[in-house]
Amino acid sequence: MNTLDPLIEGYLTYLLEVGRKVPRTVVDVRCTLRRTVEGFATRRPGVSLWKLALEDYLHWFEAEREAQRSDASLAKDASHLRGLLEYAWRSGRSERNVLDGLNLHDRVKRHAPNFLTFDQAERLVLTCPRRTLAERRDRLIILRTAELCALDVGDVVRERQELTVRQTKGDRPRVLPIPDGLYSELLGYLLDHGKRGALFRTTHLGRRIRSVDVCECVRAAVTRAGLESTVTARTLRHTFATHLMDRGVDLAVIASLMGHRSPHETGVYLHSLPRRAESAVRTLKLGEQQ
Repeated sequence: MNTLDPLIEGYLTYLLEVGRKVPRTVVDVRCTLRRTVEGFATRRPGVSLWKLALEDYLHWFEAEREAQRSDASLAKDASHLRGLLEYAWRSGRSERNVLDGLNLHDRVKRHAPNFLTFDQAERLVLTCPRRTLAERRDRLIILRTAELCALDVGDVVRERQELTVRQTKGDRPRVLPIPDGLYSELLGYLLDHGKRGALFRTTHLGRRIRSVDVCECVRAAVTRAGLESTVTARTLRHTFATHLMDRGVDLAVIASLMGHRSPHETGVYLHSLPRRAESAVRTLKLGEQQ
């Protein structure tokens, strides 16, 4: 891996060791900074990123947008660059952070995720048989696909009725309580499964299931239930969060259960409660009147 300017390398080390950012995040920031450095090498040769003017960055973002970079990607790039410029300013290498206050997130359109209604989710489960070990396995698929495939039998903590998810998107393991109904099915599944190794295995070769296996399982269940073909494993995950939101569970709790790095990521599920904000304001007004 080619190194960047010493100040940038110092910033990346700071993120990892002081900021406690996960390695994947630091790699992501490195990629953004490397791409930006290479891009400005022809635009403003010899000028460091922390010496560029705001106009330089605005032209850069516009060029990136014309090159079909998405608004979400540009917002992330702006965040990464803003962090570096803040570090450079505090280190005395620049007079100010020219990107301070620039926020491209407002341009990002947030789309409500695909999810199942309670009746649809119930129909999906009821159409999944549980006669064989493979059928019982298929009824238990809920988590992120990658997290699900990485689970081991030892991740099921029977003493506390919990599940430890170790391979997560943000490299931060989390512990999930297992609902009683699901726990009963999980125990039944484990009776014929064995005490070690992958929690979910293929029927024929007995190897750890892969993402493609999960997708096939969900697709088969969706077909049996007569649901739209757009329902995927991700839809089940969104359904879980949406119904928690609908039951009034705190946003921070849902963020923790979903493995989000902050409640901000969970805000997309507010689509399920279009009138909750209005209700909260009405409650506030009533309190003022009293």
